[in-house]
Amino acid sequence: MELDPVFGEGRTCVLLRGPGRSLVHALKYHRALHVLEDMAVLIRMTPGMADYVRGAVLVPVPLHPRKEREREYNQSRLLAQIFATAGGPGTRVAEPLRRVVDTPTQTALDRRTRRANLKNAFALRKGAVIKTDERYVLIDDVFTTGSTLNACASVLRRAGGVNLDVVTFGHG
Repeated sequence: MELDPVFGEGRTCVLLRGPGRSLVHALKYHRALHVLEDMAVLIRMTPGMADYVRGAVLVPVPLHPRKEREREYNQSRLLAQIFATAGGPGTRVAEPLRRVVDTPTQTALDRRTRRANLKNAFALRKGAVIKTDERYVLIDDVFTTGSTLNACASVLRRAGGVNLDVVTFGHG
């Protein structure tokens, strides 16, 4: 089954091979926060990335509270902050989403199972307001099948989001 995207455009910085994969895995699985400096350089060097995110509301994909406690940070939030810096004035990070289902890792799942795994996994935070005149860009570390980003975009769309795009550090 192909992805029927709820979001508009998508961009990525690197293919998830070799050094790009090593950076993501170090950050995600080994608490190697020092790799954020290298990731920031790659984000700044990606042609057109700063223009793409400029002026947008950057929305990191949320982790379930248990997983964030274990990891001690949300890598998507850290990346969103880097993208916001690259985007410059008028670009900001907001967290209107929360993860309400503690889903198992998506790593070894096929597209259909990923989609089912993420059904109703995300919700709007209490008090969050989505404005129809703002551009929201979902931020995640990796785009594999697009299921996670699509599930998040669906929540934003139902809450009134009209202009929804995505950015990931890696693709693959």
